[in-house]
Amino acid sequence: MANYQYCVATNWGKGFITHEDNIKLRHTGFLGNIWRVPANNQDSFKWINNVGGVLKTHAEAQAIVDVEVANDQAEWDAIPENDPRKQEGTPLYQRRPVAITLEE
Repeated sequence: MANYQYCVATNWGKGFITHEDNIKLRHTGFLGNIWRVPANNQDSFKWINNVGGVLKTHAEAQAIVDVEVANDQAEWDAIPENDPRKQEGTPLYQRRPVAITLEE
């Protein structure tokens, strides 16, 4: 049985996740506006409905995250090798984005 459920919902800022919601649900956000909340939880379903979220299967959510990671990796790969964003030790250094595996 899955421990988590996933949805797509756009974070609009203050009020998207209230303090009370966070205490009850311990949300986790991922690339592609994917949100993880506890499965089979009345508060989770209420929050998803309140934010206009759309439930996704684990596989659907993983596919969305995979596409976003691939896009970020392609953007990073396009940065010239002599750019400070690729030079470890410089203030602008950015690591290449890594794959994200969603828990079930």
